[in-house]
Amino acid sequence: MVSMRALVKELRAKTGAGILNCQNALKENGNDIEKAIDHLRQKGLALAQKKASRETKEGVISAYIHAGSKIGVLVEVNCETDFVARNDEFKAFVKNITLQIAAANPSYVQREQVPAHQLDREKAIYLAQAKELGKPETTWDKIVHGKVEKFFQEQCLLEQTFIKDPNTTIHDLLTQTIARLGENITIPRFTRYQLGQE
Repeated sequence: MVSMRALVKELRAKTGAGILNCQNALKENGNDIEKAIDHLRQKGLALAQKKASRETKEGVISAYIHAGSKIGVLVEVNCETDFVARNDEFKAFVKNITLQIAAANPSYVQREQVPAHQLDREKAIYLAQAKELGKPETTWDKIVHGKVEKFFQEQCLLEQTFIKDPNTTIHDLLTQTIARLGENITIPRFTRYQLGQE
């Protein structure tokens, strides 16, 4: 039988949650790791939603230059206090965000930033593709909706799959970090430079 200590260690490794939170999650879920993970994710999401209205006036502007100096990233990540801005976990989160932007090349932070005219253009292209492929008219809306969601997942930072963990989105990573640090965190803007590209 696996000891409570080993279960806590495993849960911490999988979620990054604190020792007490892991112990409580395991107790409340009969030492079932998967249920405890869901429990911690729900708690983290609830905590993040509670903190979402709080102002973020501190934080950092971070730069990353990829090996070979062909790609560079500037990103602003905000938090509530200077204390958290100096925290190693916050700094690690910011570094992961710069790596994500360099590797995955998003165009926006979140879907609400995509201009309406660009979204309309994408929808028109997807609709034309569905017609060209001879798909039944009854499926066009569903096809367009699916392709728009894929567009958001590729182009919006918060919806992208985290490059270091295919089971986590950047939004999940942000929520987990908010839950662990106990402060609201926002990513208002970023710029990605690639040599030879406008």
